[in-house]
Parts: sequence; C-alpha cells; structure tokens
Amino acid sequence: MNFDLSDEQEALVAETRRFVKENIIPAAAEADHTSKFPTDVFNAAWEMGLVAPNIPEEYGGVGLHEFEHVLITEELAYGCTGIQTSMTANALAATPLLVAGTEEQKKEYLGRLTSEPIYAAYAITEPAAGSDAAGIQMRATQHGDDWVLTGEKCYITNGSWANWYTVFATVDPSLRHKGIMAFVVDRDTPGISVGKKEDKLGQRASDTATIAFDEVVVPKKNVIAEAGHGFKVAMKTFDRTRPDIGAGACGLMRRALDESVAFAQERKTFGVPISQHQMVAAMIAEMAIKYEATRLLVHKAAWQIDQGGRNSLVASYSKAFGADSAMEVATDAVQVFGGAGYMKDYPVEKLMRDAKILQIYEGTSQIQRIVIAKNIFAGVR
Repeated sequence: MNFDLSDEQEALVAETRRFVKENIIPAAAEADHTSKFPTDVFNAAWEMGLVAPNIPEEYGGVGLHEFEHVLITEELAYGCTGIQTSMTANALAATPLLVAGTEEQKKEYLGRLTSEPIYAAYAITEPAAGSDAAGIQMRATQHGDDWVLTGEKCYITNGSWANWYTVFATVDPSLRHKGIMAFVVDRDTPGISVGKKEDKLGQRASDTATIAFDEVVVPKKNVIAEAGHGFKVAMKTFDRTRPDIGAGACGLMRRALDESVAFAQERKTFGVPISQHQMVAAMIAEMAIKYEATRLLVHKAAWQIDQGGRNSLVASYSKAFGADSAMEVATDAVQVFGGAGYMKDYPVEKLMRDAKILQIYEGTSQIQRIVIAKNIFAGVR
C-alpha cells in the first residue's frame, strides 16, 4: 500500500494548481456575483485537457484514469466549485456512453467533446423525480424505428449551454425502474426548448436550467439503454461520478482551511493572533481532519473504479462524508472569520453557499445513507 502520488500525478496536480491560481481564482468572485459562467476559463481548461479527461484516447480524449480525474477535480474546486461543476458535468454526461454506449455513439458524441470546447449535460432530474429517480415521468413512446420524448427535466447543469444531452425517460411510469430508457439527444433537435436559468444560492457560476421536450423525435441509433436497463445505467454512472463530488468537497475544504489558517494568523484579539486561542485552533484542526479523511475515501473510491470493481459503497461513503464535511468546514470557516466571514469581501462566505449543493445533487446525503445501508445488509445476507 502506497499513498504517494507518482511523479506524473504530482506534475498533473502542480500544473492544474497553476492553472487554477492564474485563471479560476481571479474569475471566481465576478462569476459568482453575475451568475455568469466564464467561457474563456473553460476554453483554456479544455485546451489543457482538464475537461472530461476520462474520455479514452481512441475518441480523442486524454484517457486519464478516475484517480487522476479526482486529482484534477479537487484542484479545480479549490478555485471555484461552481466553475468546476460545469467542467465536470461534461464527464458526467459522457459516463453513460462510456458505460453502455455503442461504438458509433462514442465516436460521435465523445468525439464532439474532444474536438472542440463544447458542453454536454446529464438530464435525469424532474420536478417530481429527484431523489426518487425511478419516479421519472418523461415518456418515451416508440414510433416505428424512432422514439418520441415528451416531458420536462429540471436543475440540469449546463442545460442552457449543452450541445447534447444524455436523457432518461420511461415507457410507462407505473413500471418505475423497469420502464426507464436512456438516450443521447442533440440539443438542436426540434421540440427541445430551454427554460429559465436558475438563480441559485451557491455555485452561481455554473449554468443550471430547465429543459422541455415536446414530442422530440430521437432515432433508434441514439438509444443508449432499452427499457429496464436505463435505470441500471444511471446508477452505474453515479457509482463512477460520486467520487468526483467528494473530490469537489476536498477542494472546497482545502480552500476553506487555507483561508482560515491565513486569517487566524493575522487577526488579533486579546493581544494575540486568534490562532493562539484554543477554540479557534481546535476548529481548524477539525477542518484538517475532515479534509484528510474525505480525500482518503475519494482516492479509495477512484482506485476501485480503476481496478474495474463495483464501488457503490465507497463511492457513497466519499460523497456523503465529503459533502457533509464540506458544509461543516465551510460553516466553521465563516465562524473563524467572525463578522468578516459573513461579508462578501472575504471568500469564505461564498464557500459556505457553494458547499450546500454538495449535499443535494447526484443523490442527497440521506439517499447516500440508504445506498450504504442496502449494500451493508446485502452483504450480511
């Protein structure tokens, strides 16, 4: 067992960290304030191979393993989890194709992501189907060799910007998970319309929108998974992408820790830096513990993916513990800053707002515990 990064991985981290310092951190506050995604930063990251680096080389990608992917994600999130989320969304949208797509689909749609800096989106959430993913209502009706999609998706990252979507729909809502299919759908297909861009609490740089499908005709060649298999593809996707949420949590926590340490050494009360007050020092120690523990879980989950093993349990560990820890760490960072931490002049206020969504998207912290418990009891049986 070796916890050291290889020389190549260390170089990857260093290069990504330099990019974040020079490009993301300077743009983060303005992107948050205006709720506008910095496309120039995205384009520069794409040029460096930092966007969807998990796409294999045969489709024009960098072909990095999941372990390297989480290393990159942590560094991007250190700069801004909103910007990082929109970048990581391309990898999320690509994963169903990597899991179950045809060779033709992979060459076409993954090839688009690697040939130019465009966006893709993963569309599963609906107004009445969030945590209950099997409760999807969007209908998929067969017409000859084609399928017709009708319904609405909400809270879709990159929804306004996407060139294509991976979409989940059902042949019959009463069948629940047994009726769900998966498709890859071009944005410019007639019948697709983008609704309002959401005005969010945090991660405001990331585009989030509602997408309406009004009798959208999708050819048979764009079916990723037939009825009864779409839900499995969605869950296998989350098994591979939930560690990325944990990695994002790591980046946010490390940023909160660094900001808190610097402030605690400068700010004085009662004649000494507040870092010398035991209660403040203890809070910062707890931040460090939660960051380190999350990072180890994320690295283990990513390692399991790279070994080809099933990793639902550890993926959920990393996502649940990481998201909850990030919220706690960001809240404590604001406390360390005191009144200053509540002001937008300091970055910890943004970190606290950004952290909350980590406990919600790609399966809430409560859903992760259900997944974990099911796996545990399945093992007992």
